[in-house]
Amino acid sequence: MTDTLTHPGGSLTASQKEQYEVEGYVVLPNLLTLEELQPIMDSLSEKVESIAQEMLEKNLIADPHKDVPFEHRLAKLFEGLTDREFNTYGRSWRERRPGFYDLMSNPKILDAVESLIGPEIFSNPVYNVRPKVPNVAAGAVPWHQDKSYWPDANSNPVITVWIPLVNADEENGCLRICPRTHRKRVLSYHAEQQTGTEYTEIDDELVQAAIDEYGVDVVPVTAGSAILFNDRCLHMSTLNQSKDRVRWSVDLRYQPTDQDPMPSHGVGFLARSHLYPQRVATREDWNAERPEHPEA
Repeated sequence: MTDTLTHPGGSLTASQKEQYEVEGYVVLPNLLTLEELQPIMDSLSEKVESIAQEMLEKNLIADPHKDVPFEHRLAKLFEGLTDREFNTYGRSWRERRPGFYDLMSNPKILDAVESLIGPEIFSNPVYNVRPKVPNVAAGAVPWHQDKSYWPDANSNPVITVWIPLVNADEENGCLRICPRTHRKRVLSYHAEQQTGTEYTEIDDELVQAAIDEYGVDVVPVTAGSAILFNDRCLHMSTLNQSKDRVRWSVDLRYQPTDQDPMPSHGVGFLARSHLYPQRVATREDWNAERPEHPEA
């Protein structure tokens, strides 16, 4: 297993890089402004509108709640429905919608990632939007390592950048991290069977052993903040127990360009390169699923 290395460039301070090295994660408060988040929120609002129309056609709802704000509308739509209806639309969303490329290529994010893996940065194809709806069991994500989703990929490190689009707190299901577990190999896991999501879940006895050794950090953060963590770091999130708030978040992933691009998971893209800046993918390349900008 390769140890994580930090790099002299990028935007993280020495103490932030040390936090990441030692604990396996680092929190960057208020990394992005609400204005920078708005394009992706607009895209998600369009998706929620399409879901509302489909639910109307299926007679699952009588009111599309058009005037309910972004943070509350999806909760209102699924109020009184079951996990089965929620799972129809997927546990997480990965689409090439407007706003996604701009977020994934945001210089503030890439500057932070550069501090950890250097300036040759590939945006991993595994990115997700997660709408955690109140009191829907499928919204809970069990203890896992991201690496368990690509155990055979020759990629280390992969940096997850987790960003809430609304404030994430203990009530609506913020992240919980078992620190210092990023130096472990991929632990034994199975498919979660209780909610129909089949999330990967670390075997109970291994989770308990890790918690006994390292404890658990509860990590509430405000909208636009970022949590960067290694793909071997154990983490989870609980049910959203708020009354009417959706815990919206995105998780993006980045890795050095000399690692496995994981084509079986989709098409990522070259997000930054000091060596080959002319190859960095544009929005048009990303929409066309080209990993690099074609050279003339």
